[in-house]
Amino acid sequence: MKKKQSFLSLLAFSLLVLSCKPPQGTSGDTANFKPEFNPKPSPAYLSPQESMKTIHVPAGYKLELVASEPMIKEPVAIAWDGNGRLYVAEMLTYMQDANASGERQPISRITRLEDTNNDGKMDKSSVFIDKLLLPRMIQCVNDELLVNETNTINIHSYRDTDGDGKADQKKLVYQNDKYDVNGANMEHQRSGLDWNLDNWMYLTYDPIRFRYTNGTMQIDTITSGSGGQWGVTHDDYGRIYYSRAGGEIPASGFQINPVYGGLEFPDQYSAKFQEVWPIIATPDVQGGFPRLRPDVTLNHFTASCGQSIYRGDRLPADLRGDYIVCEPVARIIRRAKVINNNGKTTLENAYDRQEFISSSDMNFRPVNTATGPDGNLYIVDMHRGIIQQGNWTKPGSFLRQRIDSLGLDKNVGHGRIYRLVHNSTARTKAPKPQLLNQSSSELLTYLDHPNGWWRDNAQKQIIVKQDKSVVTALKSIISGGPIGKFKTPSHLARIHALWTLEGLEAVDKEILITALKDEHPQVRRTAVWISEPYLKQNNAQMLAEVAKLQNDPNYDVRVQLLLSLYESKAPAAKAITKQILDQNTNIEMLVATQDALVKNENTKNYGSKLANLPAADRSLILQGAATFKSLCASCHGADGKGLAVAGSSMAAPPLKDSKRLAFLEKNTAIRIVMHGLSGPVDGKTYASVMPSMSANSDEWIAGVVSYIRHEFGGPPPRNYGGVQPGMAPPSASKANGFTIRPTVSAAVTPEEVKKIRTAHASRTKTWTLAELEAKSKDELTIQTTTGSSKQ
Repeated sequence: MKKKQSFLSLLAFSLLVLSCKPPQGTSGDTANFKPEFNPKPSPAYLSPQESMKTIHVPAGYKLELVASEPMIKEPVAIAWDGNGRLYVAEMLTYMQDANASGERQPISRITRLEDTNNDGKMDKSSVFIDKLLLPRMIQCVNDELLVNETNTINIHSYRDTDGDGKADQKKLVYQNDKYDVNGANMEHQRSGLDWNLDNWMYLTYDPIRFRYTNGTMQIDTITSGSGGQWGVTHDDYGRIYYSRAGGEIPASGFQINPVYGGLEFPDQYSAKFQEVWPIIATPDVQGGFPRLRPDVTLNHFTASCGQSIYRGDRLPADLRGDYIVCEPVARIIRRAKVINNNGKTTLENAYDRQEFISSSDMNFRPVNTATGPDGNLYIVDMHRGIIQQGNWTKPGSFLRQRIDSLGLDKNVGHGRIYRLVHNSTARTKAPKPQLLNQSSSELLTYLDHPNGWWRDNAQKQIIVKQDKSVVTALKSIISGGPIGKFKTPSHLARIHALWTLEGLEAVDKEILITALKDEHPQVRRTAVWISEPYLKQNNAQMLAEVAKLQNDPNYDVRVQLLLSLYESKAPAAKAITKQILDQNTNIEMLVATQDALVKNENTKNYGSKLANLPAADRSLILQGAATFKSLCASCHGADGKGLAVAGSSMAAPPLKDSKRLAFLEKNTAIRIVMHGLSGPVDGKTYASVMPSMSANSDEWIAGVVSYIRHEFGGPPPRNYGGVQPGMAPPSASKANGFTIRPTVSAAVTPEEVKKIRTAHASRTKTWTLAELEAKSKDELTIQTTTGSSKQ
């Protein structure tokens, strides 16, 4: 283990650094910008105007203040309705001190902001909904706002029926009271609710997606899980992007749609990409010294969140399609170029050893970004001292020492929303939307708007209205006919027209065949995607048509063929798939896509692996599987092998074949999940600390432990307790207050968890391996003499 430098020595070194002048950006900026490095930043509160002076953006760009305290406080997410009114989710009880006091009080809110004179600044506000528990997901649908709060998966719709800016109608649109929410940690819960191009809404953590139909939410299962933590977004072609702060992963899930399975490449971005370049000393980091350079700057993504793809029309064209992700611990916003290489997507920092946006204000906490109706990029700054949840700020922790010494807990109740503009368009006003008041025929014209916000919302509005009077016009757009007074529609208009037809349930084979012959590959890919219902039904005509694309010059089209044909049982579908794979053995993306599909299918059939287990054990393991995929996989990886991208270090140790998951180490696994684990693991030090999950129920912990033991642990010892595989286990026995269950099942019971909880009721700190090994040695001696045969 490397010897740790003291914090004071690091700080002293940082004082020698007078300035940091990184090289010029490489993405078409008109001039170089050279932000100075601040080695000794002050935690003092800065007004919006003062703070903006500390925020550095590329030459030609500038920030404008859209809203700030007292109009808004603690903002975390934003959404515009079709008329351009901005809804802001505000977590008013989030970390109001280092102990998270009062965090679960239902006093948070959603505020509605309006820019009445269209000058870019909000001048009218109202509390649209109050008395909420930390609202985390919002989505505008027609004149409704869909809202999800912390500690529940239920979704409600809110409406303002009398026009006073306050919701007066509340309706439950999705209910699942039986869902086991991880109420112990509000960071390890869902976010997103992004309405994607394919008319499904995607979210993080939960292995599901939603579709809004006739005022309710339909649900679809994502077998291999959705992944992600804070935020989800999509590009012009419906590619989904997640990020995983818990796993220190700034981008994930963007190779294929998660409904088909999970696919990540170790080199989808480089180790260099994961380095961050603050212009401020960064002492307040969870993970401590391993996360700091000698100049006390954060060296690696640790809190990526709030990502978006810039899809607007008011900033320079070279920004369009770039990936934007926030890093509030570093006080920076990353801009990445999205590169397609034979269907495989990779990301590269747009700048060399510097960031798109960076600040030396210690309270600058960017947590979300979005393209606005005006075509500019909007930034949500939670603007506060503490950005980590209470599980990581406990007394005695590295982070708590920094919070207390700097007084970061004093900076609460603030918040800013900025918009990034460019000198070339800053002086002109963009039209203000009125989509909620327009007819479907008028909405059609926006399907070819240069700003993706308008295209998305026009499509969504037509679908929500279910107005099929425009079906003929939509088909005309796909065939290349004009849109209103406009010229021949762009390929993006044709794509949106296809998905609008899909949302209206008005797609037919004829229009799909037309689109399969389109000159633009993304239109062809879209047509293959939407053809899936026909392909699953083994429709001979559609199979014959998509077969013509098996040698398509565009690899995105070939990848989509593999994805869309996988569930078809027709010999023709298998033949197309085989030919694509046989002729492209050297194309990494195609081979990996097929592997991901096979793994996803195996996951669907997971139940067969549990068929011979007792029903209670099987139920616990399946319950734990859902929790693991939505929560634990963010750090440990879906396959239990840990998450390391581009050669970076893992945030958490691998679980696969871990000594702590050996069959006889049942109590060790329970203790780790219940109280957490710190210190080196098998000789390696990890940046993240396994937090305590003791606030969850005994059944919740039993499910998680049962799953990880079953999936990643070792087999039972030969003739354990006289039981061979396939034999019925004998009754359980007792030893030292613990239940000894000599069965071939890896499951543990809630009762066993309860005994561990009772035995360590006074424990408040995490375990170390030395402590666990001592406990295990004593207990295994008992088990091998009373419950099983010695080896």
